[in-house]
Amino acid sequence: MGTSRFKSWNLMGSLLVFLLSFQLLALVQFLQVEAQGSWEVVVENAGIASMHTAVTIYNNVVLLDRTDIGPSQLPLPDGECRNDPNDETSTHDCTAHSAIYDIASGTIRPLFIDTDTWCSSGQFDTDGTLVQTGGDNDGFTKIRTFAPCPGDGNCNWVETGTPLQNGRWYATNQRMPDGSQAIFGGRSCDTVEYVPSKGAPVYIPLIANTNDAQNDNLYPYVHLLPNNQLFIFANRDSILFDWNTNTAVANLPTIPGEPRNYPSAGSSVMLPLSGFNGWGGPEILLCGGATYGAFLNPAAALPASITCGRIAPLDAAPAWAMENMPMRRNMGDMLLLPDGNVLIVNGAGNGAQGWGNAQNPVQTPVLYNPNAAAGTRFQTLTATDIPRVYHSTANVLPDARVLIAGSNTHQFYTLTGYLPTELRIEAFSPPYLSAGPRPTITDAPGALGYAQALTLTIAGGNPTAIELNLLSAPYSTHSFSQGQRLLQLETSIPASVGGDLYTVTATAPPSSVIAPSVYYMLFAVSNGIPSTASWVHIG
Repeated sequence: MGTSRFKSWNLMGSLLVFLLSFQLLALVQFLQVEAQGSWEVVVENAGIASMHTAVTIYNNVVLLDRTDIGPSQLPLPDGECRNDPNDETSTHDCTAHSAIYDIASGTIRPLFIDTDTWCSSGQFDTDGTLVQTGGDNDGFTKIRTFAPCPGDGNCNWVETGTPLQNGRWYATNQRMPDGSQAIFGGRSCDTVEYVPSKGAPVYIPLIANTNDAQNDNLYPYVHLLPNNQLFIFANRDSILFDWNTNTAVANLPTIPGEPRNYPSAGSSVMLPLSGFNGWGGPEILLCGGATYGAFLNPAAALPASITCGRIAPLDAAPAWAMENMPMRRNMGDMLLLPDGNVLIVNGAGNGAQGWGNAQNPVQTPVLYNPNAAAGTRFQTLTATDIPRVYHSTANVLPDARVLIAGSNTHQFYTLTGYLPTELRIEAFSPPYLSAGPRPTITDAPGALGYAQALTLTIAGGNPTAIELNLLSAPYSTHSFSQGQRLLQLETSIPASVGGDLYTVTATAPPSSVIAPSVYYMLFAVSNGIPSTASWVHIG
């Protein structure tokens, strides 16, 4: 009997050890997943698929589709309807094609957009107003504004009475140091013009010369460099552009590999600028693209690019340094995260942009560390369950998550079948949000002048390793975040002021060349872990 009892206890002990081991394994797997980021659906049905998205200073998000797509799933309020005899699909439409998403409450409020915004462009103005330009059909030459308001407000779109001088469809906007917006390119348009106007549009040979049978020069990549020139990239070629004289001052090497702009789009960022090195040494990173011919022959499902190219355009002899991503990707979105790393998310492994051209959605985001050694810069993160291909967007939120919206590879809303129109909105939490306690900025200023000194009080985090980073709020569309910029302020060694509080001193960027005058999200980053941002106006 004693032997039987011993065997029984031994069996129970083995079972207990097994169960504990299983739970421990599950915990380890859970922690591993958390360490690679996590996903959450924050809106089950936004009513529209946002192909253009921007985060406002009131911590809400502008969602914008196109008008000639037929009825959306979001009714306009109070029986309001849009009557447009020029609309190619629905001349009487009582549904919304733009909306505002409130981050805190998770609510969606429909907005009224009058003319077609399909494949348009935009940037925020110095006062936080979103200036939005162009589109198709009756929106081709329109300039629209959206002055944001708190979540309980009733702000809406306004069409200005001043048209663009050239129609702009698939163009790119860049906020300039003088407060204007430069608008480059567009379908059958190889000029730049400025809003407010500085005169007649100016011919840009780069845009004209990089056109091909696929129109691989659309949505050119434009970045404002710290020497007050623009880096402009189209198809596979790029220039340095003096916007004061509207002339190209240098031709840069052709990037190896595939076309990189719409409809073969990869994506592009200017890597963070730092006050610690005098704001110099800018570098441009381009990742992804499509095999030439993928747009012309979508049935072939040609493979996407697997390469990234990195160039220092102001070097004496600039050259592209090429690297391979963990997987092939086109129509991905590249975002500068508050910690200075780059997130690559959304896209497809085969095909090109355009209706029905995407195949093999890439649902695994990738993190790129620009400060790591070549060959060690990429980290594969947690995959989403939701494919996001053509007409997807990605934006960093003030709480340091990433909002993912859109995906519609169909001419109209198609809610069933392969890669249906996607109305859900997700938030991705990068690995830094599960890496430990987050710092808190307790006393951020609402505004800073150029070169102005500031002292911030920080609570929590590691006082031996603090960064203060300014991140712009770009206009995300078609795999490029127009106006995206991250600025690392030069900071002092933190000084303890008691408890878990410490102060950090820093100096604001020196000029509008480094920081065009707009609102930025100010993040305190402790050992790679960002705070929630405070909105700060610079300039």
